[in-house]
This record gives sequence, C-alpha cells and structure tokens, in this order.
Amino acid sequence: MPSPAPPPFNIVLVEPEIPPNTGSIARLCGATNSVLHLVHPLGFSTDDRHLKRAGLDYWPYVSIRHWPDLDTYLEAQDEERLFFLSKKANQPFWQCRFRPGDHLVFGKETKGLPDEILELYADRSYAIPMTNPRIRSLNLAMAAGIVLYEALRQQQQQQQQR
Repeated sequence: MPSPAPPPFNIVLVEPEIPPNTGSIARLCGATNSVLHLVHPLGFSTDDRHLKRAGLDYWPYVSIRHWPDLDTYLEAQDEERLFFLSKKANQPFWQCRFRPGDHLVFGKETKGLPDEILELYADRSYAIPMTNPRIRSLNLAMAAGIVLYEALRQQQQQQQQR
C-alpha cells in the first residue's frame, strides 16, 4: 500500500495589495498543490479582472482559504509550522528546514509584515538575500516561488533518502 501523500505547503499572503501578484501566486499554488491563505483586508476585490487574468483559468484548481485578519489566522496555527519571510529579517531562508504542511507567510507589497510580528517571531523570520544594495526588494510572486520551491526541493530530497 503506498504511503499517503504529505500535507500540502501553505502560502500565506497578509493583506496583499496587487491583484496580478496574488493571481500569479494562486497559479503557483495550483501548480504545486499548495494552499493559498489570504489574510484580509485585501487591497482589491477577488472579482478583480487583473487577479483573474493572472490566475488564468486555473482558479478551480486552487485551494484558497480566507482569514478576516492576521490575529485570527495566527491563533488558528501551530507556531512551529510558521515561517515569516521579510527583507527585514536577518537569517537567510535556506537555513529553514521545511516540512510538508508548513506555512510560508509573506507581507503586503508596500510594507511587508508588521514589525511587531517580525519581533515576536524573530527566530522564525527569514529573508531572501540580495547582493545588490540598490535593489529594494523582490516581486512578491517571485519571492513566494523561490521559497516554495526550496521547500518542495527539501521535501523531495527527504523522500529520496527514505
């Protein structure tokens, strides 16, 4: 009997503001069977045509969960499964040891995650290092893809070692 599939990874967007980013991340989640968590308030309507266009016709294949606010989301989670991604963090994301079911939490495009969250979870906050100091940040969808595929790579490597 084959072993059960591992739980999916979770991408969490806290108050996303740009519809095409969220649409692209939804498409990423659909492609990887990851769950997309949208923490409100959103900076757009989920009926937004740019959001739908970025996700193309894949929306039926994306598992999406909506949360009314960040506190409600956090209260419902196991802290050990949360990884906060921010350019303000000091640890590089490749130090994370991801397991299926983990939550990769990203902040809004203009401000990132709240400072109080990064302080509270400093030991669980990570950055994607950038070598050019003139570049302020990466696109949210690109950052989500980078970290999610590292998590998937680690999962694949662990399965091969068994």
